[in-house]
Amino acid sequence: MYTRNKDLKAFNTFGISCLAGSFFQFSEEEELVSFIRTGKTEQHEILILGGGSNILFTRDFQGLVIHPAIQGIRVEHLTNDYVIANVGAGVIWDDFVAWAVDRGLGGVENLSYIPGLTGASPVQNIGAYGAEAEDTVISVRCVMLSNGETVELTSGECNFSYRNSIFKNDLKGKAVVTAVRFKLSRNPVLNLAYPDVANECELLGGTSLDNVRKAVINIRRRKLPDPLETGNAGSFFKNPVVSAEKFNECLKENPQLPGHHLPDGEVKIPAGWMIEKCGWKGKTIGEAGVHRNQALVLVNIGMAKGSEIADLATEIKKSVSERFGVELEPEVEII
Repeated sequence: MYTRNKDLKAFNTFGISCLAGSFFQFSEEEELVSFIRTGKTEQHEILILGGGSNILFTRDFQGLVIHPAIQGIRVEHLTNDYVIANVGAGVIWDDFVAWAVDRGLGGVENLSYIPGLTGASPVQNIGAYGAEAEDTVISVRCVMLSNGETVELTSGECNFSYRNSIFKNDLKGKAVVTAVRFKLSRNPVLNLAYPDVANECELLGGTSLDNVRKAVINIRRRKLPDPLETGNAGSFFKNPVVSAEKFNECLKENPQLPGHHLPDGEVKIPAGWMIEKCGWKGKTIGEAGVHRNQALVLVNIGMAKGSEIADLATEIKKSVSERFGVELEPEVEII
């Protein structure tokens, strides 16, 4: 489906109304290949947009928006130990997680209730509660916008890192994900590294695959606003990773500063903690604000413009930099 002047309000979880100069949605890979061969992709700036759960529009987008809507989950390979599932890029991510847990397949349960589509999971290398997409992704199928060729990238070729991948760098705007293959365990080893998850499981009656999913959903519902009720894109900033020396320097001024020590010697600092200590939690400026329960989440509490939310983010970054000497980097893509 190809159209012009498409309102993108339903395609971004901040609920920002803006127009795309051109908009193409496809439900079969062949549709995309045929569309590329028309030459229309050579005429525009291109934005690949899934569920819009990681984007903030501050203006209309004059170029071409491509929206993958391929459905379907199928078991491609099965052994006594694992299952390889091939998932269409347009499948709602949490629907896939539910599909896996319902079948006793482990690996993605800690990523429950993350908004967005499956095609975005390797792009952003989504993560939560000690798990990341790269833990289970074995390959990503995509179509190159330059020539319509299909390419299958292995997990190693995706260059995964914290909230990052090749699709946000070398292949940004050049490759459209059409399907993702995941390796799921038939003998799950449950990840209870986060005490909140372990404690919530106990309240649910004990540790099990199903209870880990329920625990994560319960925690996320308590901490995070529902985008259908309050516009937001989840965590707006990445948790900064600093050297051990920088962390120790920060500790001198802020003895209670939490940090997660990584295997390479660096330290990950919770951005939400720093934002809260700067006094932003629950604060609003006009109709843009910081969520009352989670300082890492910026919200549209009415009819805020994207530029107002972006301005708020800039002020927050400035505050954190001045107090802690740490530079915050947005996790959300700002257009």
